Amino acid sequence: MTDKNQKTELKGYADGWITERKGTAIPGFLKLAYPVIGLAILAYIVIYMNGEVTHSTRGILVQQLNAVTGTANSFMYVVGAMIVVYLVILLAYLFKNSEHEE
Repeated sequence: MTDKNQKTELKGYADGWITERKGTAIPGFLKLAYPVIGLAILAYIVIYMNGEVTHSTRGILVQQLNAVTGTANSFMYVVGAMIVVYLVILLAYLFKNSEHEE
């Protein structure tokens, strides 16, 4: 009976569209999903850095376009490095053993 009388503390984000009950942990599937999505994005950036040059029909056109306009390899490596930094920060946040705010 005391549980019903005790008011549940909710923390709201995005003007109340997202709410969090105090004392709850991050779900395990999100701890796995976010890094996997980040790694997939990093792989996509590296694989298709200069376009889809190995495609059977449009690969030749992409190669010709790259020859005329040049490539942005250094920029794409910077973007890839930013993704790696994001993933390191994300993993540090997800798996740290800290108590929720009081």
